[in-house]
Amino acid sequence: MEAANQPGSVPASVPSHASSISSGTLGRHLARRLVEIGARDVFSVPGDFNLTLLDHLIAEPELNLIGCCNELNAGYAADGYARAKGVGACVVTFTVGGLSLINAVAGAYSENLPVICIVGGPNSNDYGTNRILHHTIGLPDFTQELRCFQTVTCFQAVVNNLDDAHEQIDTAISTALKESKPVYISISCNLSGIPHPTFARDPVPFFLAPKVSNQLGLEAAVEAAAEFLNRAVKPVIVGGPKLRVGKAQKAFVDFADACGYPVAVMPSGKGLVPEHHPHFIGTYWGAVSTGFCGEIVESSDAYVFVGPIFNDYSSVGYSLLIKKEKAIVVEPNRVTIGNGPSFGWIFMAEFLEALAKKLKLNSTAMENYRRIFVPSGMPLRSGKDEPLRVNVLFKHIQEMLSGDNAIIAETGDSWFNCQKLRLPENCGYEFQMQYGSIGWSVGATLGYAQAARDKRVIACIGDGSFQVTAQDISTMIRCGQRSIIFLVNNGGYTIEVEIHDGPYNVIKNWDYTGLVNAIHNGEGKCWTAKVRTEEELIEAIATATGAEKDSLCFIEVIVHKDDTSKELLEWGSRVAAANGRPPNPQ
Repeated sequence: MEAANQPGSVPASVPSHASSISSGTLGRHLARRLVEIGARDVFSVPGDFNLTLLDHLIAEPELNLIGCCNELNAGYAADGYARAKGVGACVVTFTVGGLSLINAVAGAYSENLPVICIVGGPNSNDYGTNRILHHTIGLPDFTQELRCFQTVTCFQAVVNNLDDAHEQIDTAISTALKESKPVYISISCNLSGIPHPTFARDPVPFFLAPKVSNQLGLEAAVEAAAEFLNRAVKPVIVGGPKLRVGKAQKAFVDFADACGYPVAVMPSGKGLVPEHHPHFIGTYWGAVSTGFCGEIVESSDAYVFVGPIFNDYSSVGYSLLIKKEKAIVVEPNRVTIGNGPSFGWIFMAEFLEALAKKLKLNSTAMENYRRIFVPSGMPLRSGKDEPLRVNVLFKHIQEMLSGDNAIIAETGDSWFNCQKLRLPENCGYEFQMQYGSIGWSVGATLGYAQAARDKRVIACIGDGSFQVTAQDISTMIRCGQRSIIFLVNNGGYTIEVEIHDGPYNVIKNWDYTGLVNAIHNGEGKCWTAKVRTEEELIEAIATATGAEKDSLCFIEVIVHKDDTSKELLEWGSRVAAANGRPPNPQ
């Protein structure tokens, strides 16, 4: 599975699909490049500066252009697609499209996702003139969009000259794959269809040279880490979100198998660590950790954090009881041991593979965990016609899960409820913890489901978040997707309520199923249900997984506005305390 997400691994040759509209042109070259790297679905919003380019993308038979309702959702869809396929792509128009897209691109940057952001730019003849163009802020300076994208992409290419267009496009795309970050490509609207000698043949597949560790540094890092861990009494391992960019998921599992330590996962790393592993003990999230997991991690005398991100959210308002001198921190290209040595140009997978061979088997912490572990209780059984509770909802979602599913968890209380789901083998899981943009999950569900056609996506979305990006339910229906969306209707921004309450956290209630039915409008396969009790929920799930298994299923779940997870209550109070710290004395 991991190999399938390596966008640099491409066939030795790509079949030629010449077409009168695109042979030997920039547009055809870009289309073939996207096919070659695995971005076979491109999310777009048309605008006058990109229309000719879209013609050339459509002309590529192996490329599927998906029109989205707005640029923000197109970006979120490319983000979700990249999570499943290893790379995503979107196409919008100049400035009005690009600046609408940029919030989604920033989120992809924070999550280390290679997203190819393509913008149809001004006519090449307009560069260097004093002309004022539409879709700008009224100045003869066309660099505003570029300057905005410079902070959220790892490479920017402004293609307004065919002589270096081939080099600029290839450099941008290969940089995205190497750095695992978004890139920005602006293409003048008059260049896509003009033949040029540099595009006379099919693109030669990329060869992305593998990154190899400094061998002496690797040996020194492994020796120091092995000494550190082998003298520890009860070491543990904690996986983090940078396992993805480090391409080290298999190496992590092999490392865990070899050493016998308990395996925990940071909340933002959920889905990257197999939860069916015999040493898996849950999510380490400080005060809101899975039961007994936090105690084992924080009482350890040595912990290996692999690919962590320690921010105010993942540290529960900077309240983790972790000591630097006890930690080995493994980054994608660096290893730091306690307060002591730090080794650069050491790559995560190579380090874990080499370290696994040097460690003594130590199951002490795992034995301690088994001694203290008590299984969590089940939600109280609902009475007849009793209003549905959130914990009952997630009990039934847990029972639905298999390796044929993937979970998309929206920012909000779904973070905490979905963290408690035990993922079966091969069950996907995605959420956006670092950036935490509400509304992300609608577009991400569209993109992920389009990329992972073999899985049925289950999305858990709050009503406040859904109101931000609801329109692209339309695109899901048009694409024939069969995701199941649980819309949790509790009347407001519940995560904000638990951080700091106020009247601004109450939203206008919508008839969400009525809205989706209106979007459906009898075209395509879509089924909706509104549930208020456990009995109605059971019936809705049975229909969604039975008679309507090939439809997009939208289940609106009505719950009390104060029905939240206990973890959100604890987390919210600690984050509020961190946000409310007074200024340091000057």
